[in-house]
Amino acid sequence: MQSVIVALALTGAGALRTPMTMSTAVKHVTTKSDAIMKEAATLMPGGVSSPVRAFKSVGGGPVVFEKVKGAYAYDVDGNQYVDYVGTWGPAICGHANDEVNEALRAALEKGTSFGAPSENENVLAKMVCDAVPSVEMVRFTNSGTEACMGMLRLVRAYTGREKIIKFEGCYHGHADGFLVQAGSGVATLGLPDSPGVPPGATQGTLVAEYNNLESVEALLKEHECAAVVLEPVVGNSGFIPPTQEFLEGLRAMTTKYGALLVFDEVMTGFRIDYGCAQKHFGVTPDVTTMGKVIGGGLPVGAYGGRRDIMEQVAPAGPMYQAGTLSGNPLAMTAGIKTLEILSRPGQYEKLTKLTERLVEGILREGKAAGHAISGGSISGMFGFFFCEGPVTCFREATASDTDKFARWHRGMLERGVYLAPSQYEAGFMSLAHTEADVDKTIAAAKEVFATI
Repeated sequence: MQSVIVALALTGAGALRTPMTMSTAVKHVTTKSDAIMKEAATLMPGGVSSPVRAFKSVGGGPVVFEKVKGAYAYDVDGNQYVDYVGTWGPAICGHANDEVNEALRAALEKGTSFGAPSENENVLAKMVCDAVPSVEMVRFTNSGTEACMGMLRLVRAYTGREKIIKFEGCYHGHADGFLVQAGSGVATLGLPDSPGVPPGATQGTLVAEYNNLESVEALLKEHECAAVVLEPVVGNSGFIPPTQEFLEGLRAMTTKYGALLVFDEVMTGFRIDYGCAQKHFGVTPDVTTMGKVIGGGLPVGAYGGRRDIMEQVAPAGPMYQAGTLSGNPLAMTAGIKTLEILSRPGQYEKLTKLTERLVEGILREGKAAGHAISGGSISGMFGFFFCEGPVTCFREATASDTDKFARWHRGMLERGVYLAPSQYEAGFMSLAHTEADVDKTIAAAKEVFATI
């Protein structure tokens, strides 16, 4: 299987090749990974295809993945890890799920790209529309970034207004207009914006503070805004949940001032509830973006909303957006099977139980070792901060001890546990994880807490 490059935090000796026997007596060797990454650095900027795989904040050397299966990832040196990154969210059924793979093998026989409509686009579109409260029509894209680009053009076309409000630390892809006080890799790398983004591209972007309704209303009073766009649960500043009052207040406020409410559910969509975060919290936006889970691990994105809004999109309407590989038959197939699995009884209850067990155990061991640590979870999404907490916005997230997080992350990786290598990223549970995996992870955390 082709190696997948993931630059992570390592320091050398200390851990084990399998997550089921935590022992500091086994050396964690990364000789092959080091060689591959050295060559990669001469071929690709930073040796990676995405900065999320090469976070600067954790330091150390690289890991190159060779394969993934179920709840585990395997590197080219033979090390095995319990994986709580899950391809940054899509692997909710576990890596290389047998049912998804079987459906994909059948689809491969029919062709990998049609460049024309296929029936499976209808099937997945119906599943999304039936499940997500705000979505009456949907447009598929190739990535979350593309979905957010299309959404941005759509809300402006529909309202006839230019300005949008986003939130500090929320990430909506790497389009020029959104790289203003973004989270995720931008925050981790210490880049408040990005060179190459012209000033005119961000003049229409206003920034408010998450969980702070007053900061939003002040902007809405002063500017005619097309939309307020947010992650309904922040996953790109670390895991930061909203208050119920915040989401309900945004719904009322956008209606009052004639702006659209947009939930960017690329990360939360079908991750924290089958009907996405909007069903979980009972707050329905006007437009929703999605990705990750709805492609079952293949490249996919989507934006959808009320019919009168979506009928602005070409060819039904005048707002142009297109993509040669959008609605790719393989991505549609993987998405359909993934949503079928998630729709079965008890799936989200299982994710919630496992995730709460993990978070409670790590917080318990961290506090017992005398560390300031906080965190939380919703369904299969979670996160931690090395500070007293609670963390309610990006400004508070930046006050956490990222140096301590880096040391903790390295120690966990050495003991066969793969967590997001940045304080500013959420973690993800899958249906393939077991209570034994979680308990071994907590045991590893206890060991590491004693060393940092």
